[in-house]
Amino acid sequence: MTSTAHPASFRLLPIRCFLVEDSPVIRENLIATLQEMLDIEVVGHAGDEQSALSWLQTGEDLCDLIIIDIFLKSGTGLEVLRHAGLLQPGAKRVVLTNFATPDMRQRCRHLGADAVFDKSAELEELIAYCEAMLMA
Repeated sequence: MTSTAHPASFRLLPIRCFLVEDSPVIRENLIATLQEMLDIEVVGHAGDEQSALSWLQTGEDLCDLIIIDIFLKSGTGLEVLRHAGLLQPGAKRVVLTNFATPDMRQRCRHLGADAVFDKSAELEELIAYCEAMLMA
């Protein structure tokens, strides 16, 4: 009797990511890190609420992952998070912030965040989260 091995499940395409971050330095460093370490394609980015919502609303570039900072040049990442589930329903929504207090984490989850990470202390956890997405 022979057994048939099943190949491991993995994505054939890169994760398509949209990044909402107002700091050009942080944005560029994060893009470089994600694209260097993982099979991720950053398909767009915005630094304010209105630009983020406009990009997400066009629907031209569907994404798999939306990474959102809370505090933006204008508006708030919380509003982006609130609308992201309707505008890009298939995308995972991740908050990456310097203000990952227990209350803020709970609020973000209530608004539809799949995960919340602290920018200064949990980048490795964000990378692991993205790796898990690639393996799903």
